[in-house]
Amino acid sequence: MEKIPFVTYSKNVFIPVTNICRNHCGYCGFRREPGQFGARLLKPAEVISILENGVKAGCTEALFTFGERAEEVPGYGAMLEELGYSSTLEYVLFLCEKAIDIGILPHTNAGIMTRSELEALKPLNASMGLMLESTAVLDAHKDCPGKIPECRLETIREAGRLKIPYTTGLLIGIGESREDRIESLEKIAALHRDYGHIQEIIIQNFAPKPGTAMENFPEPDIEEMMDTVALAARILPPDVAIQVAPNLIDPRALIAKGVTDLGGISPLTIDWINPEAEWPDIKDLQGKLGAIPLKERLPVYPQYIKKGWCSERIGSLIERLSDAEGYRKQPETENSEDLEK
Repeated sequence: MEKIPFVTYSKNVFIPVTNICRNHCGYCGFRREPGQFGARLLKPAEVISILENGVKAGCTEALFTFGERAEEVPGYGAMLEELGYSSTLEYVLFLCEKAIDIGILPHTNAGIMTRSELEALKPLNASMGLMLESTAVLDAHKDCPGKIPECRLETIREAGRLKIPYTTGLLIGIGESREDRIESLEKIAALHRDYGHIQEIIIQNFAPKPGTAMENFPEPDIEEMMDTVALAARILPPDVAIQVAPNLIDPRALIAKGVTDLGGISPLTIDWINPEAEWPDIKDLQGKLGAIPLKERLPVYPQYIKKGWCSERIGSLIERLSDAEGYRKQPETENSEDLEK
């Protein structure tokens, strides 16, 4: 096997702006209804505090996560109005502006989006994302208007047309077949060949949540995950990073099959989608990987920085945070340069 030079990751803060969502996925423990215990729409002051603490901790990515099309859920509009906003998009744009001003790069995951919404967010995001999950029509996605495969593919396609560095992925073990996984990977590969914008694909293992319709559904085993990663390595163009979540699965065996990235790891915030799964400590994770070094990156991959795909609005921040190769500049180097200015 060819020696792996390094495996990348980013240091982020995970910000669950709202967990109100129009979809009713059978595996989701994140979604809430307005008025239900645990329902949230974070206030600006709460988000700003997380952003400021993230910068102090050396994070470069603000991962803004939303329930999809919350405006379609009765009661959510009143929550937004209370904050002084007329739409989720308006609020997201404000939060992205704040993140940039504070010194951290936005990466927005807001579900299916229109071209105009993507156009509005592009100048204020280093990258964006939407999990395809599967091209199969599954029971897990019953009563989920946002999980129609072609609708999700169209959002990913529009992002490519707009030259947005993009993250997508598969959710493994929610009822899809191996043939479905192959079809999903082939669809993603085709989009990347057309537009060149898929910077990474997440191969994420389903993890059952108590109280959900799929709480007793079996998790995918390590052999399934290894097989899917190997399929991804074979089907996807070589410039698409293959990512797994190190808080959900031990990445060592998967790296041998083609994994090159471990995603966002937060020193401050929990994984709000999988709150039971703690992020690994970077030093501990490096110890487990042994001779394979970890290399920190930004939420936008180096090739897109070099291509000039990012806007002027975030260009100076990317320049300050990145080294000559487009990876994360060592914070001590960054600080010394700031002092010289």
